[in-house]
Amino acid sequence: MKPINAKMTRGLPVGSRVDTCDNSGAKVVKIFSVKGHKTVKGQLPSAGIGDLVKVSVIKGRPDMRKTVNWAVVVRQKKSFRRADGTRVKFEDNAVVVLKDEKGNPKGTILKGPVAKEACQRWPGIAKIANIIV
Repeated sequence: MKPINAKMTRGLPVGSRVDTCDNSGAKVVKIFSVKGHKTVKGQLPSAGIGDLVKVSVIKGRPDMRKTVNWAVVVRQKKSFRRADGTRVKFEDNAVVVLKDEKGNPKGTILKGPVAKEACQRWPGIAKIANIIV
């Protein structure tokens, strides 16, 4: 996992249901853990673009349902600020399901745009992304 050069606003708290944008077999997943994120007492950990999260599959193929997987957040509705001063936000929240913790995607096709920060941090996702914003 490489560092990114933007301070990411975290817009997806633990418990969020998020769509997937790949063909891994999962359709809707629920975030239940964010890797490497600690908060103060009483505050939920949140994930932003490029963060590694643990998800459980809510809707999808029967063999994928009720399984725990790693995923990377590639789009979020909450706007964030890039180093050059521009603000970026997407129409929806989306994650890419991974095979392992190293960053290899389970699917082979990504639908929709992917944030530049996620591609910068995860080269495996950048290889199969169609549109990088």
